[in-house]
Amino acid sequence: MRKIALALGLLGAWALPATAETYQTRDYKLEVETLADGLDAPWSLAFLPDGRMLVGERPGRLSVVPAAGGEPVTIEGVEGVSDGGQGGLHGIALAPDFETTGTMYYCHAASYGGGRGTAVTRAQLDLNANRLNNVTRIFEQSPVGATGRHFGCRLVFDRDGMLFVTTGDRGNQMDSAQDPSTGIGKVIRIDTDGKPAVGNPELEGWDKRVWSIGHRNIQGAALHPETGELWTAEHGARGGDEVNNPQAGKNYGWPVITYGIDYSGAKIGEGTHKEGMEQPAHYWDPSIAPSGLMIYTGDAFPEWKGNYFIGALRGASVARLVFDGGKPVAEERILQDLGERIRDVVQGPDGLIYLLTDSGDGKVLRLKVSP
Repeated sequence: MRKIALALGLLGAWALPATAETYQTRDYKLEVETLADGLDAPWSLAFLPDGRMLVGERPGRLSVVPAAGGEPVTIEGVEGVSDGGQGGLHGIALAPDFETTGTMYYCHAASYGGGRGTAVTRAQLDLNANRLNNVTRIFEQSPVGATGRHFGCRLVFDRDGMLFVTTGDRGNQMDSAQDPSTGIGKVIRIDTDGKPAVGNPELEGWDKRVWSIGHRNIQGAALHPETGELWTAEHGARGGDEVNNPQAGKNYGWPVITYGIDYSGAKIGEGTHKEGMEQPAHYWDPSIAPSGLMIYTGDAFPEWKGNYFIGALRGASVARLVFDGGKPVAEERILQDLGERIRDVVQGPDGLIYLLTDSGDGKVLRLKVSP
């Protein structure tokens, strides 16, 4: 049963004073409050204009969580989600004109063409009736695959109102990540109808929706608040998790170059460098299994302005990266004592940090500085 519950945490949130847990980081003593629990593998969070939270749950459910916490309300009318393995309802994004149109998008695993793939669906969210209307699929990854792995599936709107979509290599199609004519292992950039976005690379052999190639499984993505550029967090194999700044027409190497090895211990590809292939901005070895990515701009944690926050699944923590001149110069792992897989990290309109924990009893956590 869904209910409000206070849980462990390491980064701050404000909780009921009698039950709040506090944790020390390099810069702050933090509290954690659980705004909702009982969610089924929540994978993505977006703030509605009134401060409530829209949460996507992997089995194919959308829920609205009150701003102050409380019983989530289920949104009816979600269509087309294929739940199984690592696939389900992954990313959600509100259209830039959401306040007037109610338009939103969700990225999900879907069954079509005799297999499964990454798809994007557009819909109108009616918050009075708590349902989706005018549900329309606008993108399908091609070719489809037979596995339940590596769907990618994060959504980010750029400053031109175009939609970035991340796709994975589906686990057994990794060589196709190097084929720019496919939707496997790519960053896709489309308009709101699913057509190629103006400004995409115009390169021979490239699908016109493809922005960058050579990706394994991007599960974190955010727009840089100053430059407007896309930044991503990407799963490697054993080692080789990456943070990238995908540029139009560039090749990010998978599976030709990587800092990881196969799960069997075998070598992958040709090494760590190759001419014509980009180096990651940052990589982890051993892996942390990075998920949601957020670049902090608020006033609640002034020492953390401009820092990158990446949820860790295998690492059961949040990685805080300090960048200088586009290069990481320091890292802190926080929330390690929480014992939860962190699936998404989002800055709230109040400048506080919100987390989703990935489990059958998934939680929405809010972080703030302890008095």
